[in-house]
Amino acid sequence: MTHASPSPDDGALLPLDAVRERPAPVPARPAKGVPEQAAVLPVARVAVDTPLPHLDRPFDYLVPATVDADAVPGARVRVRFAGKLVDGFLLERLEASEHEGKLARLEKVVSPEPVLTPEIVALARAVADRYAGTLADVLRLAVPPRHAKVEAEAVPPPPDAEPPDGPEPAREAGPGPWADYPDGESFLAALAEGLSPRAVWTALPGTGEGGPQWATAVAVAVRETLRGGRGALVVLPDGKDVTLADAALSAALEPGAHVALTADLGPAERYRRWLRVLRGQARAVVGTRGAAFAPVRDLGLAVVWDDGDDLHAERLAPYPHTREILALRAYQSRAGLLIGGYARTAEATQLVATGWAGTIAAARETVRTRAPRVRPAGEDSELARDEAARAARLPSLAWRALRTGLTAGPVLVQVPRRGYLPALACQNCRAPARCGHCSGPLALRGGHAAPYCRWCGRIAGQWRCAACGGVRVRAQVIGARRTAEELGRAFPSVQVRTSGKDGVLATVGAARALVVATPGAEPVAEGGYAAAVLLDGWALLGRPDLRVAEETLRRWMNAAALLRPQAELVVLADSSVLAVQALLRWDPVTHAERELADRTELGFPPAVRMATLTGSPAAVREMLGEVVLPEGAQVLGPVPVDSPRGDQVRERAMLRVSRGAGSALAAALKGAVGVRSARKAPEVVRVCIDPLDVI
Repeated sequence: MTHASPSPDDGALLPLDAVRERPAPVPARPAKGVPEQAAVLPVARVAVDTPLPHLDRPFDYLVPATVDADAVPGARVRVRFAGKLVDGFLLERLEASEHEGKLARLEKVVSPEPVLTPEIVALARAVADRYAGTLADVLRLAVPPRHAKVEAEAVPPPPDAEPPDGPEPAREAGPGPWADYPDGESFLAALAEGLSPRAVWTALPGTGEGGPQWATAVAVAVRETLRGGRGALVVLPDGKDVTLADAALSAALEPGAHVALTADLGPAERYRRWLRVLRGQARAVVGTRGAAFAPVRDLGLAVVWDDGDDLHAERLAPYPHTREILALRAYQSRAGLLIGGYARTAEATQLVATGWAGTIAAARETVRTRAPRVRPAGEDSELARDEAARAARLPSLAWRALRTGLTAGPVLVQVPRRGYLPALACQNCRAPARCGHCSGPLALRGGHAAPYCRWCGRIAGQWRCAACGGVRVRAQVIGARRTAEELGRAFPSVQVRTSGKDGVLATVGAARALVVATPGAEPVAEGGYAAAVLLDGWALLGRPDLRVAEETLRRWMNAAALLRPQAELVVLADSSVLAVQALLRWDPVTHAERELADRTELGFPPAVRMATLTGSPAAVREMLGEVVLPEGAQVLGPVPVDSPRGDQVRERAMLRVSRGAGSALAAALKGAVGVRSARKAPEVVRVCIDPLDVI
């Protein structure tokens, strides 16, 4: 009988004892103390929270099997990076890594909550590239710090669940304030149909029963967006505006359909509301600039109100602007965009000029009936009647407007400067009063206080003028508190209320009162103000700023819009100034178009893209020598700039390119910053793309 030849692997060729002693094969195990990796998608791509620009890229880590279920995309993780434990976000899970070396493992999944959505990751990456920043810096702005106790709270029922007492009554429908605009109802119809209209909106002045008309109009637009099955996001300059818009949204939407996000909520409550948006329990968000990254699901409309306010510009690197963030987000999400305000910025006008956005504005007949009656204090007829009106801070025209207005209700007085006497000068020679220690400007906190330095805080009780030796000072600039004190003496029977840095009023009643406010802090009066006076126009128009005319008109129109229709408004400025002319005609569009044309001719933003490099003279010059600029770039400077305390030598250089080369400029600057970071340059150069303070 023939037998097949045994295989070398058969035990038949080995002694019987050897066959019995041969161990069974076992799978390979990790080293002692090292956990096994996940069986499916074992590689995690992580955005590490590192401030180093040359490491602005994701890194791959192995996912241990023990945290496989919790390591979901968007979760917070902790990894070992450069020998230290650092935080990060898990971006995605992969089958394999392109890295050829050995991968480290995730140390910990801090929370399985997917707080970073793919939409926000893409937006943060776009914002970082737009402003020559890093993803880590943008993510710090986009995702609030974790609050473990809030995450562990029970999840409330979804907003569409009926309450125990039955369904809520249906909210009132209709165009609301949008009926006053020829294109308003078509804009609402596009939102309700799930389309993505983009518009620059010049709002009409005036207030209604529920507050300012702009807040009611925004609430109606959000309502129609939610009716179309998509979410909405509204970003406002400050908490006062958020309060007004929140009240309007509460009246227009179902309970629980929206949340308000502001910095003064506290970390726990802010994170609680932010989680409601993330989990889809709230479909609309209203808040300040930090809310621009709120994880609204299926975004259908993004609204930015008063985009010219400098509060929309982030103070932290990479210094993005809310308008640009929402424009990028609307483009990526195919959502609608509404840029609104009483005035109009050159940047918004640029979007209209390029055809990227349309316009929504009321007819001139409607504007004339709603706008106040504006009178400049320097009219020839007034000068003939009151020769002192040219030099007086409150000429007779302003006094008459205050007296007449107080017979019908509250009156608004806008003062450009806060404080009591924020700037002093020598009584004899008018030279600015300076501190003998640091040369900072001297100011007064009250009528019986001693002068103090606004830089170092020292009391200048023994001050003596360096020019003439005088010891007496006079007011160079009068602040809001001193103005309120003077008006209180002039109108002893009238209540005087102030709104500014020390305390901002959101609303005031309809009773007669004098309301003294700084720009941006004007409260909304019930039924509107009976009259208003805009003081010290020279203080706004005389600032060395590229946007001085645009910013002055914006502040004036924001205050004037709070008046009743045809109420008297007195502005203390020369009537020949273009900004005053635009206020007289209530025509911010023509002023913005002229401003854009002038900047285009001179080569200033937004007609071009510009970046500033600020730092020590050696660091700025070193970076200018290393950066590879795009073709056609212009280098302006560097020139000395004032430091905040005046004790450091700093310079600034400006780089100017065409709008089409903006991305190339940002990439070049980011590369240069990364090179300096890699070689551990001792001095940091601040890079800012399209800054507000160009000059």
